[in-house]
Amino acid sequence: MYRILNLYKESFSNLQPTVWMLSLVTFINRSGSMVLLFTSLYLTNELHFPIVEAGICMSFYGIGSVLGAYTGGWLTDRSDTTLIMIFSLLSSGIILLFILIAKTPVSISIVIFLYSFTADMFRPAIGKAMAEFSSAENRTRSVSLMRLAINLGFSVGPALGGLLAMYAGYKWLYLIDAATSFAAGAILFFCLPKAHKNKVKQEKVIASKESSAYRDRQYLFFILMVTIYGTCFFQLFASVPQYFNKQCHYNEDTIGILMGLNGLLVVLLEMPLITALEKKQKNVFRYIIIGSICAPLAFMILKQGADIFIYSVLYVLFITLSEIFCMPFMMNYSLSRPIKERQGQYSALYSISYGIANIIAPLIGLGIADAFGFNKMFYFFILLGLIAVGGFVYLKKKSNER
Repeated sequence: MYRILNLYKESFSNLQPTVWMLSLVTFINRSGSMVLLFTSLYLTNELHFPIVEAGICMSFYGIGSVLGAYTGGWLTDRSDTTLIMIFSLLSSGIILLFILIAKTPVSISIVIFLYSFTADMFRPAIGKAMAEFSSAENRTRSVSLMRLAINLGFSVGPALGGLLAMYAGYKWLYLIDAATSFAAGAILFFCLPKAHKNKVKQEKVIASKESSAYRDRQYLFFILMVTIYGTCFFQLFASVPQYFNKQCHYNEDTIGILMGLNGLLVVLLEMPLITALEKKQKNVFRYIIIGSICAPLAFMILKQGADIFIYSVLYVLFITLSEIFCMPFMMNYSLSRPIKERQGQYSALYSISYGIANIIAPLIGLGIADAFGFNKMFYFFILLGLIAVGGFVYLKKKSNER
């Protein structure tokens, strides 16, 4: 027990105060994360959209995410990251309120698109800020602290969201999410160190074309594999809640607890595990491969268990292990690879990969489930997950050759 407690203590030591502040902002913002999880249920249960139509509306989240991440990355390499983050938080909170008056598929899709566009401008900016305030030795832990904040908020959000949706109504999900965005923006404005807040590039640094992320073939292949992996992982939010609701007949509060378990496990396990792995200084793709294998295993468990509750819990456990092993090291690779002048570009591409996955995930997942049933959908994502495993094995081999 002493060793475990000491590992937890070591996990949180020697990190910059600004990293803690950025993580606090992320926690407050992500406490309203129940919106994405329950929007597909809101569309089918409250507005009575067909499941395929709900999937099409949700795909606009991914489209906005891709364009928002690209725009955020472009701005991050040219202007103050703090202003970008504050604008993103405040504008996304305002736009989200419009979903309360949007009732048609077109209007809902427009609101979802604009919300994700403004919200995902935040990602490249905070990625660059995290890179600036962390060293090569503690960058993975800094990323993990931010992810801990995300998942701590996400463990609170879905559980609260399920209760709100069931007993108070779906509109409270959007009101609270908007409020958390405003709160996060206010803290960022008043608490970020002035030295960084007033930091604007005085000189224009001309980077060579060869340093461009768009010419880095190995990184582009990495982005493709992250997209494939993300398409599998994001079924946790796209099709799996529908499976739990339609096939397993779970209520919204039960679904919220299962999704909240994902965030809680990340909070409890990720930081000490990453600290232990970081000491070994192994090739990051070794850990990414372990995580990517857990994703198809999670779908195998869900398929095998039909509507048995313990299998649903095991699915959450394995998909969480997949997330813990994959995502911190993926982001570390993304932040460590570029020169400083291309940080926004590389971070934008990394965010875009998840945006594309968010477009594909509901379309493919809900589309296959509606046309062929959930079992066929599970087979598809097992195969897709194995393709991602193969891609990361190839990248490990290529990185060892350098």
